[in-house]
Amino acid sequence: SLWGATVITNLLSAIPYLGNELVKWLWGGFSVDNATLNRFFALHFLLPFIIAALVMIHLLFLHQTGSSNPLGLNSNFDKIPFHPYFSIKDLMGVILTLMFF
Repeated sequence: SLWGATVITNLLSAIPYLGNELVKWLWGGFSVDNATLNRFFALHFLLPFIIAALVMIHLLFLHQTGSSNPLGLNSNFDKIPFHPYFSIKDLMGVILTLMFF
């Protein structure tokens, strides 16, 4: 972990003007130590939850406003609301997935 973090973060030092300062900021000092590895582990743990939350927000906005309509045709007459119809369907899919896996 120590050498992996050292090598990967040192790749950022190739960025002109900002690289060395960016590496020092990521390390929290002048070298990789225990605090740096703990920070990277916490980020590694939290990142999937952050991504899942962003995906859920994206889907919420997508279902509220709809996707792009390049032709400008009004097709609202054949739409059904997302909630409760598709919400229940998605919830059942999640429950079945959790039951089998």
